Amino acid sequence: MSGHGKGIVVRDAWCVFEHVSGRKVEALREVTLEIPVGQFVCIVGRSGHGKSTFLRALGGLNPLTRGEVFVDGVPVAGPSAERGMVFQDETVFPWMRVRANVEFGLRAQGMSAAERARIALDWLRRVELSEFVEAWPRELSGGMRRRVALATVFAGGAPILLMDEPFGALDYVTRLSLHRLLLDLWRNTGRTIVFVTHDIEEALILADRILIIMAGRVVDDLPVALPRPRDEEVRARPEAVGMIKTIMHHLGLDALAAEGFERAPELAARR
Repeated sequence: MSGHGKGIVVRDAWCVFEHVSGRKVEALREVTLEIPVGQFVCIVGRSGHGKSTFLRALGGLNPLTRGEVFVDGVPVAGPSAERGMVFQDETVFPWMRVRANVEFGLRAQGMSAAERARIALDWLRRVELSEFVEAWPRELSGGMRRRVALATVFAGGAPILLMDEPFGALDYVTRLSLHRLLLDLWRNTGRTIVFVTHDIEEALILADRILIIMAGRVVDDLPVALPRPRDEEVRARPEAVGMIKTIMHHLGLDALAAEGFERAPELAARR
C-alpha cells in the first residue's frame, strides 16, 4: 500500500498506552486501510475499543507507537488545518457570539475581517442560523449549537473532517434533522468525513462505508450501497437488516437482536 496517493492511507497503525497500573493497553493494533477523497466513513464499536483513538490518530492528536498515517501522500506528524475536528463535547465558545465563533478559525488563518465575515455569514446561512448570527451560545438550543460547530468546521475549509460522536447527546428528532443537514453539506462540498458513532442506525443513514473496531482492530469493513435518502423504508430492506445483524454480531449483541430486532439498533446505541 502506497502512502503517495490522494486521501487517507493508514499503514500498520499501533497505539499502545501504559495504564497507571503498569499494564500495557493496545488501543490500536495492526490497522491498515485507505479512505479515498470524498468518502463518508462511519466507525462503529463498543466504548473503550479504539474508535476515538483511531480518529485522533488521523487528526495527529494521538501519536502512533508504530505505523504511519498519510494524508494526500504526506505523513501525519501533528494537527493540521487540513483536518478539521468536531468533538463529542461542545466546542462552541460561550464568551463569543455565534458569528465570532465561526470566524475564530478564519482569524487564525490570517483572513481579513471582511473575508471572515463573508465566509461566516455564508456558512451560518447554510446551517439555517442566519437569524442568530449575533446570538450568544447560551441563547441557543443544543441542536443549534451543534449547527454552529458544523458551520465552524466547514467554514475552516479543511478537506478532511473528523467527527467524534457529534450528535450523541441530542434527542432522536434533532439528530435526524442534523443528519439531513450534514449529508447536504457533505454532498455540496465533497469533503472526506470520518465519523465515530455508537448508533448503528446513524451509521446506516450517513455512511458510504462502515468500519467496525473491536479491541483496537478493524474487524470488518462494510460498504453501504443503500440508496439515499435512507429513510425507514430503505433501512428495512433485507440488505440493510443483514448489515445491522452483522454489526451487532461483531459487537456481541446477537442476543439483543433475537429479543426484538426492530428495536435492536436503538437499544444497542444506548449501551
